[in-house]
Order: sequence, then C-alpha cells, then structure tokens
Amino acid sequence: MSVIAGVIQFDRSLHPTDGTAAFMEAVQQFPGNGFETWEDASVLLGCRSQWITPESVYERLPYWDEQSGLAITADAIIDNRWQLFEQLEVVRDRRSTMTDSELILLAYLKWGPETPRYLIGDFAFVIWDASRKLLYGARDQLASRTLYYYLSSNQFSFCSVIHPLFNLAGIDKRLCDERFAEFLAIPTLLDAVDVHTTYYADVLQLPPAHTFTLQEGKLTVAKYGSLMPEKSLTLSSDDEYVEAFQEIFQESVRSRLRTFKQVGVTLSGGLDSGSVSGFAAGMLSQEGKSLQAFSYIPERDFKDWTPRNMFSDESPYIQSIVDYVGNIKANFLDFPRISPFTEIDEWIDSLEGPFKNFENAFWVKGIHEEAARQGVGVLLTGARGNYSISWGSAIGYYSLLLKKLQWLQLYREITKYGRQLGTGRKRIVRAIRQQVFPEKAAPFQPGVPPIIQPDFARSSGVFEKLSQYDVGLKESTYQMLGEREDYFSNQAVLSMQGTISAKSSYRLGIWERDVTSDVRLIKFCLSIPVEQFVKDGFGRSLIRRATKNILPDKVRLNQRTRGVQGMDWVHRIIPRWPSIEEELRTLCRDEQTSRYLNLTQVKESMSKVGSSIKPEQADDPHLKILMRSLIAYRFLKRLQ
Repeated sequence: MSVIAGVIQFDRSLHPTDGTAAFMEAVQQFPGNGFETWEDASVLLGCRSQWITPESVYERLPYWDEQSGLAITADAIIDNRWQLFEQLEVVRDRRSTMTDSELILLAYLKWGPETPRYLIGDFAFVIWDASRKLLYGARDQLASRTLYYYLSSNQFSFCSVIHPLFNLAGIDKRLCDERFAEFLAIPTLLDAVDVHTTYYADVLQLPPAHTFTLQEGKLTVAKYGSLMPEKSLTLSSDDEYVEAFQEIFQESVRSRLRTFKQVGVTLSGGLDSGSVSGFAAGMLSQEGKSLQAFSYIPERDFKDWTPRNMFSDESPYIQSIVDYVGNIKANFLDFPRISPFTEIDEWIDSLEGPFKNFENAFWVKGIHEEAARQGVGVLLTGARGNYSISWGSAIGYYSLLLKKLQWLQLYREITKYGRQLGTGRKRIVRAIRQQVFPEKAAPFQPGVPPIIQPDFARSSGVFEKLSQYDVGLKESTYQMLGEREDYFSNQAVLSMQGTISAKSSYRLGIWERDVTSDVRLIKFCLSIPVEQFVKDGFGRSLIRRATKNILPDKVRLNQRTRGVQGMDWVHRIIPRWPSIEEELRTLCRDEQTSRYLNLTQVKESMSKVGSSIKPEQADDPHLKILMRSLIAYRFLKRLQ
C-alpha cells in the first residue's frame, strides 16, 4: 500500500513557487518504507511506499518504464495475479517477484482504459503516458482506496489524502457548503450522497468504479464495470451450492493473506468475522503462522442493559470460536478511559472531515492501533458480509413466500423456524404479516432529526436534492430481493465505508482487507437462488452450512441472540458529560456555527437530555444529535 500524489502543469514547466516541495513533504510524513518522486518538465509523481505483500519489497514507486514511455504511481494490492499472469503471458520465473504496480502497467499496455475491468483487488493508481501527454487514473469498485484531485485552468493535482494538496499554490481550504449540508441534513449514518465532492470546495474525489483521463487540460471521468452478475447460476443440489461457495470464499481469504507481516482479524461473536477467522486460521497454520484476533469488549464496570435477545459483551462467543478453530491468538480490548468524546479530534484529522459513527469509531481506531503495534500488515474483516455471505433474513423470505401464496413451503419453514427459536407460529406469523401489511402509524419521523440550520437548508437546496434518495427522510422503500443490489450499487455508501478503512491504514501502515467484499464472491452470492440463503428454518443458511466443522455450533447455529457492539458508549462519556455540556453551550454561542447548525434543535435536545445521562440512553436520538453537533462544530473550528 502507498500514499500516492502528483501534479501536472498544462502551460509551463513546474516551478518551486508552485509549492511542489511542500506538497511532497506532506506526503512523506506518513509512515512507510520508502519515498520517491519522478518528474519531467511539467509532471511530478510521488509515492510514500508501505510494504505489505512479499512482492512489494521490490517495489520502487513511482516506476518509469523507459521502453513504453509510461510512469505509474500506485496504491494497490491485486488479488487475481495468477489469472493476469496467464492473460498477459508473463514468464513463470518472473511472476514471484513482479510487483502489483508492474502488473497494472502491463495490463494497461494490453487493455488501455479498460484495464480496471480486469483487476480484482484494492487499488487506486495513476499512469502518465509521456508520448500522448495523457494522464490516466482509476479507483477500485468497492472504494477500498481513496483518490482526490484538484483541477484548474492550468493545473491538475491528485493525492490519496486531501491535506497535502493545500500546500500547492491556488488550492484553498474552503468549506464545500453542498457537502456539509448533506452531512447535516441526512439523519442516517450516511454522510453524503454526492460521490464526487469532499468537504473542501477546491478538492474533488474520484468515485468508486471510476476512471479519469486528462489530456490537453480536459478531464473526463467515467464509470466502469458492475458488481451485478452477468447471469444467474443454477446447480443441481444444495451441496453443490455449498461446495461452490466454499471454493470461492477460500480463494477470497487466501488472496488476502499475502503479507510478509503478521495477519490479524477483527473478530466479533458473529458469523461473518467468525467465518473469515475459521478459514484464515487453517490456511495460516500451513504457513507456520497464527492469526491475531482483535476483539472489542465493553469496559469491565459496564452493566449490560440491552434486551435478552441481544448481548453487548461478545467475549463468550468469541472465545468459543478461538477454542474451536485453534491457531488464533485472542486479544480482548476494552480500551479503558477511551470514549467517543476523547477521540473526536483524531477522527476528524484522520478522515479529513466530520463523521457520524462515533458510537463505534473509538474502538475501531483502538483496534487498528493495537494491530499496528503488534506488527500486523493485513487486518482481515467481514464488514460487508451482511450483504454477501450471510445475507438472508428469515422473516423477509417468509414474507416473499406469503406474497407468492406458497402456503405449503411457508408452513414448513415457519414450523422449522419456530422450533429453532423456541417460539410459536403465531408470533412468527405476526412478524411476517407486519412486514407484508405494515400497520399505519403516526406520520413518519426520522430516527435522528436533521441538525441543519433551516436557512442554510433552503439556500443549499439540500432537501430537494435528497428527496431523490432513500436516506431516512421518508418511509423506507426496502424490498428484500433488491436489498443487496441496492447496497452494492450505492456508491455513496461504498465510498464512505471504504474511506474510513483507507484513511486509517494510511495513518498506521496497515491494510484492512474485507474478505466478504471480493468482487468474485459478491457476484457469486448475487447469482444464486434466494432459497439458498433461507432454508430449513435458518436465515443466513448458506454460510451456516458452509462453516459446518469450521465454526462451533454455538455461533454457527445461533438465531436467538445477536451481538450489539458499542452499546457502552454513553457509559464511557458519563464522567466527561459536564465538559461536553460546557462545549455544547459554547457551540450555541458561536456565530459561525449558527450559520450551519440548527441551534434551536441543539438547545431543545440539551434540555431533553438533561444534566444527568444514563447508559440506557445509547439509542436516544437527542443524545446522538448532541454528539453529531459537537463533531460538526469541531470540524468547523478546524477549518479556521
């Protein structure tokens, strides 16, 4: 992995007064193993290399290929190397040491602007074609890496992160009102719907699954590829579906173990990270390595207030995975004296903008830091598993059977489902009926009210723009069969999630890799019949069957309870609540903040929350309003 950067001047040669030295100096500040630049008269490329894979130690970026006249700087791990070796006819004695950036360059020589369609992995790269005076760049389909850029009448510059760009002449740190309005107006965890903007007016981002071409000062941004399968897959038996899934899932795991460093995993007590750990630990044992598992648990003095069908401390389930699988070193981390409040500034700096997932951000940051301390190079996750490997709501599927009037199949499934849960059919039927025929209730209200100042909302036109999207401002249009397609087609969601992962890795020198986000795996899961995901009274059936003898039944077959992480966040901020209240009062007196935030709503929420808070208020929308307002306020102050 690497932090990449570059600048091209259209009308003249680069000059020290352009700020290029300070630009590259800012890039060099990130942790890494090497830093190099390449330049000609009007083009400068740079790279702060962070060696992760065995081949990356041979990498010298930027790389200039004199024969082709191409230069490349890349932030990439390519997973389908062996497939590309065959397609590109790479000689066998060259394959073990060929770097991913060299492989991308070979692919570009063969396929040109179509190159990203042939690449599987996490990547952002930029290629300079000297003979054609053309700059070309691309970002992977799942937004695993980031790429930002600035374009003026005489200059184009780019970088993996934003703040180094402000060292270049002409680029100002001005707030992008459009983007900030979306952040304040969207009540869900989504930060924005526009995948091109950033929180800075002068800086744009390349969306996921997009390329750019720059020639003669003209920039063209285009979308490529799709995560949707080309056709449905029909096999002859349930066992064949399981075998096919296991084969492609194992390949997804195997391709993400490519590192000469330690391999870690963020392990909860659920199916997704458990499945990743189960397969990865077995593969690593063959290499003489162990899997380092990092698990968040609540503070020791926290008293779990969640309902009986939930649990905030997942350690019993995590321990059962560790004991059953073997070859896993468990790290249970409770991060004493750390809270969402203490980590606000570092998260704003890392993400280069405000954020909403404060309930979990503090422990995600803590896990990444601890993994880096232990020499982990690759940190595996199952972050998107709910939409790929473990998709399949039982109640959602039964609702489909009811709509299709498939009474016999519905009766059989309900009977088996009730047996698994230890509950009667009437209760299940009531849940199905509620989903198919929802009762009319009070007028719709967002879960967390928007915190945008009304005049700012009107001048920005944000609500008119958001009316086209399902972002929690109106009744959900959820449909089970379209759920996964909607998710994997939503570039705003993919970009937000990928950005959080990428920015953390740049800061710490580790690479978070989501096994459940492999393009091959996603297409497979989307191509098979829905019945493979709900079967014999089990939701999420495919992964449960595929992990037989891999995971303990305590985890594999559990449908009665589910873990809920971060539910002790209020417990953690209680000692600091007086300080938080005081800062909120300062916020309410701030003239700049009053232009953007609905201070009437903030004051109302302060009144409703009161001066004494309890751990049970973790889902209180007014408490969430106050935390989001505080984060937005801190971000605005940093812009000054």
